[in-house]
Amino acid sequence: MSIIDKISFSRNKEDDIFTKHIKNLTGYKPRDVSIYKRAFTHKSANQIDSNGNRLNYERLEFLGDALLDASITSFLFHNLPNSEEGELTQMRSKIVSRKHLNEIGKDLELISLAKRPTSKRKFSYNAHGDFFEALIAAIFLDRGYIIMDKFIKNKLIIPYVDLDKLLGKISSYKSLFIEWCQKNQSQYEYKTFEDSGNSTIKYFGVKLYVKNKIVAKARATSKKKAEEIASRRAFYKFQDRFQ
Repeated sequence: MSIIDKISFSRNKEDDIFTKHIKNLTGYKPRDVSIYKRAFTHKSANQIDSNGNRLNYERLEFLGDALLDASITSFLFHNLPNSEEGELTQMRSKIVSRKHLNEIGKDLELISLAKRPTSKRKFSYNAHGDFFEALIAAIFLDRGYIIMDKFIKNKLIIPYVDLDKLLGKISSYKSLFIEWCQKNQSQYEYKTFEDSGNSTIKYFGVKLYVKNKIVAKARATSKKKAEEIASRRAFYKFQDRFQ
């Protein structure tokens, strides 16, 4: 962060309170509180430096996303020595999913630290996860990778990650069903079509064929959802064969 950026976040009477919150959240007193203030500055605050550059959490969120992936990848690599690459990738996707990060950010009440001119109701739900990723980047820049990794372990892995449960959680029934068909050399096909009927909402129907026989049907507001529902129904229909 440039000197200009730091100056833009001048100290005021709320700084001590903000610093205390960050210390309680991370376990460490910030060395450079301006980084954390940027991490919790929403773009709607319209803050800029003297060069006209926007000062908000978005760049930190970008960095935090990559750092979180690296930390979780390392954790899974060392704790699941018998898992293959594909399984590790799926596990990581479950842990760092937008839905999961939003839940964590909400539980940590990160929005309460956010700087914005609008009310809390104006934030999108994804802001919970966005601030969490930005905070990760701020810790990295302020304290380094080891402290950041420890924060992820304490705030995400220990309270939220159960490897046994995650190993049994299916993130995509379609991927699982296709993999099963390929392993068993069973020809499959998803046939989708518009199925709105008299409804004003656009629906899609899908028929899932295995060896030219229909094994499941579904209907949803998108082709992707319809195919996933049909795959889930087929999975439970042939669950004994999957096991």
